[in-house]
Amino acid sequence: MMYNFSQAKQEFKKIEEWLTKEFSQLHTGRATPMLLDSVSVESYGSYMPIKNVGSVSIEDPKTLRIVPWDKSQIRDIDRAITAANLGLSVASDDQGLRVIFPALTTETRQKLVKVLKEKLEEGRISVRQEREKLGKAIDEAEKSGGMSEDDKFRSKEELQKIVEETNKNLEALFEKKEKEVLN
Repeated sequence: MMYNFSQAKQEFKKIEEWLTKEFSQLHTGRATPMLLDSVSVESYGSYMPIKNVGSVSIEDPKTLRIVPWDKSQIRDIDRAITAANLGLSVASDDQGLRVIFPALTTETRQKLVKVLKEKLEEGRISVRQEREKLGKAIDEAEKSGGMSEDDKFRSKEELQKIVEETNKNLEALFEKKEKEVLN
């Protein structure tokens, strides 16, 4: 009886989704509303994401427009973005705020690529940890008599194929983001 990898595939998918989310939060000189997902604004006594206190739209390739539903929140949103230290400049007017993404210098791009590589390695470490956990589970299933030795080796080969596929997907995400940063 082969090992059931459906749970493992979900775990590997979560790792890919995590890396995609991490990469989306690194700005590449282009205005993306996702960059502000990590910023919380104090609103009526609790902290909320910016998208819950106003509308966020792309004004042009380097500028986001934030229009709060309550105009008294403009100053709080400005403070929250500044405190998040994302390297963005904020200009407010009577309608809302404009978040300006500065152009990236060569040095900044290289730093971003370094951060991308660190995130990729974190993803790979998570994949390795998951592989080790599943390898132990397969070994234990064989020891307890739940599968034959042949099934154990076939299961481990299948696990290795899934791991290689996941690593290939992580690498593809990295290469796509790296190209975006360097261009």
